[in-house]
Amino acid sequence: MSQQHTLAIGLEGIAVAETDLSLVDGLNGLLVYRGHWARDLAINHTFEEVAHLLWYGHLPNEQELAELKGKLKANRELPAHVKSILDLIPADVDMMSVLRTGVSTLGSADYGWPPTLDQVISLTAKMPTIVAYRYARLCGREPLDPNPALDHTANYLYMLKGQEPNPAHVRALDAYLILTQEHGMNASTFSGRVVSSTQSDLISSITAAIGALKGPLHGGAPSEVTEMIEAIGTKENAEPWLRAKLEKGERLMGFGHRVYKTVDPRATALRVVASQLSGDDPWFDLATHVEQVGLKLLEEYKPGRKLNTNVEFFAAAVMRAVGLDDSLFTPTFAVSRVVGWSAHILEQAKNNRIIRPQSIYTGPMPE
Repeated sequence: MSQQHTLAIGLEGIAVAETDLSLVDGLNGLLVYRGHWARDLAINHTFEEVAHLLWYGHLPNEQELAELKGKLKANRELPAHVKSILDLIPADVDMMSVLRTGVSTLGSADYGWPPTLDQVISLTAKMPTIVAYRYARLCGREPLDPNPALDHTANYLYMLKGQEPNPAHVRALDAYLILTQEHGMNASTFSGRVVSSTQSDLISSITAAIGALKGPLHGGAPSEVTEMIEAIGTKENAEPWLRAKLEKGERLMGFGHRVYKTVDPRATALRVVASQLSGDDPWFDLATHVEQVGLKLLEEYKPGRKLNTNVEFFAAAVMRAVGLDDSLFTPTFAVSRVVGWSAHILEQAKNNRIIRPQSIYTGPMPE
């Protein structure tokens, strides 16, 4: 008895859907959101504008942007039962697990299948509040209510830090959140689409996606970049510290990427933002210097390997500069990526067919 299936471990290189949401071209270092360069969107637009592009298919005009901002602001508050459940979670439970639980508790009849844009907007608005509510409790202070005078990114920083954020910090974090909104058929996006393809609800699909992002092979570890930059400490120490790492055959965190075999376009955009703000923040200044020295030494020690700066390098620099604790790095990624997840789930629902790949049996046959 034989099985006529082709094995592709990890589904690498296998196309499972057609999409007009994004193009990820790792060989040429391209990232496109619905016909727009992602780096240009990050530099010239806001979180809400790019979310509108991914959800509605076009950048908003003034009225459309105002309407989307109004809907996001109107949906930020958490239901009382969600706050009660968050308060019961032990303090040693990691933030991604808390976010997964918090999102799951939002499940109700309002989130039935097929998913709708109103559902998507409501969930996107609430995810930053879940993270900020939990963080405030861990810091021993009363959580702040969302501030309707502030836009999405500014309000997230306001709730996390307990004060009005620095506009330069808002701009930098906004750029990072735009660049992480969407990135093709990655593991978490695929997880969300698989669940949605069963006609399960939006909450279940996003909960699955959060679970996939929680894994260290997907969510990344920008905190390891901050540890590296902290250990270096000064510009003068950058070359001897990095050279010592390479002499031992160890990796430099924040360089190289599984998909991008050339410059990561997300890192390019964040570098532009960092260069605009480096005079205001020593972290940006040091990170930019470490990047330059790291690239020079990698070419010296590993010529031709094309180990360029990846998005985690400048993500770490941005999030540290705006004062985010390491425990908030991956949850903040999720706060942004929910836009892409939900756009894919909406796309899946438009032409749904259950996603059911095959496996190849390698066990014994009965006698």
